[in-house]
Amino acid sequence: MGQYHFKLPKMGESVTEATVTKWLKQVGDRVILDDPIVEIATDKVDTDVTSEVEGLIIEQRFKENDVVQVGETLLVIETKEVDSISLPVQTEKPIEPEKNKKSETEVVASTLEEEMDSIDNLITSRVDEPAKRFYSPLIKSISKKEGILQEELDRIPGTGKNQRLTKSDLLDYIKNRPFKDSSKAKIHEKKSNDLTPSIENPIVTEPLLKGQNQILEMTRMEKLVSEHMKSSLETSAHVQSFIEADVTDLWDWREKEKETFLKRENEKLTFTPLFVTAIIKALRDFPMLNSSLENEKIIIKKEINIGMATALPDGNLIVPVIKNADHLNLVGLTKAVNDLANRARKNQLIPEEVQEGTYTFTNIGNFGSIMGTPIINQPQVGILAIGIIRKMPSVIETPNGDFIGVRRKVILSHSYDHRIINGATGGLFVKRVAEYLENWNENSPF
Repeated sequence: MGQYHFKLPKMGESVTEATVTKWLKQVGDRVILDDPIVEIATDKVDTDVTSEVEGLIIEQRFKENDVVQVGETLLVIETKEVDSISLPVQTEKPIEPEKNKKSETEVVASTLEEEMDSIDNLITSRVDEPAKRFYSPLIKSISKKEGILQEELDRIPGTGKNQRLTKSDLLDYIKNRPFKDSSKAKIHEKKSNDLTPSIENPIVTEPLLKGQNQILEMTRMEKLVSEHMKSSLETSAHVQSFIEADVTDLWDWREKEKETFLKRENEKLTFTPLFVTAIIKALRDFPMLNSSLENEKIIIKKEINIGMATALPDGNLIVPVIKNADHLNLVGLTKAVNDLANRARKNQLIPEEVQEGTYTFTNIGNFGSIMGTPIINQPQVGILAIGIIRKMPSVIETPNGDFIGVRRKVILSHSYDHRIINGATGGLFVKRVAEYLENWNENSPF
């Protein structure tokens, strides 16, 4: 039998370690190729690590919540392959083999066959046992909040790999779930001081309620975001510039083209790729905004990699990156935006897809915000927040005089690093973005 040392793979250029959050397989479990073995978390993204071989897990080197360096052995898998079989060295005169005596090769083969039979028997006995469906910590947390019993959870169809239950599967089920006599019904029958988790009564790490206050433990993601935001404020000298853009022509163009675009490309045309198009053009005009400051040296990036802040269903934030965005036309940008946003919400991004951004934008208008002051995503030097598009009364100038009309307006909020970006450059950049949006026409994105 051979032994395969399964090591933590490289998760990206800037990722050197990861935390083991959940073992999906245990010692004694059999794994096949591409079978999820362990859930890990980096400072960029959470992901599953899959098996590179087939065999039996015989050793785990780390426990849950342990930090593992890239290249360290996570576990040892016993495979069917024979690494090396040492046959006995003959020191005496060879004896003539008897007719009914097996050769040494046959003995080795027989031994291997017996070992594999014993392993198969162990696996068969495990399969005969009631199957235990795997649920991620997030699924378990949501089900507890909703008061879903294990029996009910097991009946929910899963669309993930190997029919695993995903977050979207559970949320869709909850949305259409009838109110049954389950744990959720029983929760309402308990006393008012009961701490059983529900939507109205979130999970608390300890039953520490003082009056109406609830004490909650920050999640790992919330802690990472908190540190990243504090670090950015301590690193960069934040300053903001604001401008209002008239996007009436852009709005009308999208309304006219979105159905045709959907039929032709099978993609929904949102405002996000339209905003990204204007940002890319402005970055070409002001390359200093597509840079970083490292050891008092300004590095102007050749690639334009646009990070788009994406809100997750649990309230956290992630920033997937559109690599070489300036090489894509409107169709390519739309597909990239939709793909990254959908997979981000399903927790299906890989580490490389949230790295190497050179400029970030956030569409805070999705939440009804008129404007905001975003925090720079280090080590970048600028970030643009786009508010909600509103119908506004506006003075319209014409050769025949001015009049009041209804226009669609949006406020652009530009935060930039005042260590290297002065007010003129920062202000002119966001003004240029507004100009590209205001002067939109059918030929603009192509």
